[in-house]
Amino acid sequence: MIGLDIGGTKTRGVRFEDGIPVADESVGSSNVQNVTPEEAARNLAELFARIGGGEVAQVYAGAGGIDTDDDAAALAALIAPHVPGARVTVVHDSRLLLAAGGASTGVAVIAGTGSAAWGRNSRGEEARAGGWGYLLGDEGSGYWLGREAVRHSLRRMNQGLEPDELTRALLASCGVDHPNKLIALFHSPETGRRFWAQQARLVVEAADAGHVPSQALMDQAGRDLAALAEQTVRQLGIDGPVILGSGLGMNVPRLQEAFRAALATAGITDVRVLQQEPVFGVLQLVAEQD
Repeated sequence: MIGLDIGGTKTRGVRFEDGIPVADESVGSSNVQNVTPEEAARNLAELFARIGGGEVAQVYAGAGGIDTDDDAAALAALIAPHVPGARVTVVHDSRLLLAAGGASTGVAVIAGTGSAAWGRNSRGEEARAGGWGYLLGDEGSGYWLGREAVRHSLRRMNQGLEPDELTRALLASCGVDHPNKLIALFHSPETGRRFWAQQARLVVEAADAGHVPSQALMDQAGRDLAALAEQTVRQLGIDGPVILGSGLGMNVPRLQEAFRAALATAGITDVRVLQQEPVFGVLQLVAEQD
């Protein structure tokens, strides 16, 4: 069996034999909401060349932006040529996260390039919040933090203030020498969702170094992600667990603390941070499927 975790920045594939990972590789994103179908196909071809295709009974893939059966079918059609005859299942990537957290019911919150929450209760009812993509939402995500760093820098410029530590770091990372140049760069086809999501690390680093506006952004990100979780919990009529995952969620303590604090205020205390990568959730999902 092969498990795929297809995010906005990368595609991770793990080949399992008798439940044991025997190959684990990552390539660029193959999510057609973030890259062209041609680039998605190239990245999938590279991934299967590394982990092997051919004789595979099943591929289970989780991807952002899988909102309809048509979305799932389109991605499955890109995967199928690499694994002739295999059963290909495509679901929203938040399902991988919940399963990787060892829970069959609860709410999974993605905090990576984008953001979303998905959950299921013991009656099999499902609910989602967010996951609308960077133009409509993705609050608390890497892209959101990167964009807010740009907005922070432009506001200071308009106010006649000198670049602060966050702006200086952003300018250096982007290779420009004045905040005004960030405007054209932000709208340039040479940059995109992934590029700006990668700038989130500058906000994290500045916040950890004591930069108050960056700390405020991290706190807001935690509250926004908690709001997605709370909405989903309430819709399902459950107490938890709420499992926080993906790149930011698993690796940024300040974000985790803000997330936990906001949920505690709402009376939700069963909050966990994912301890293994979401792709390993496919083992539980396949077991449930059978």
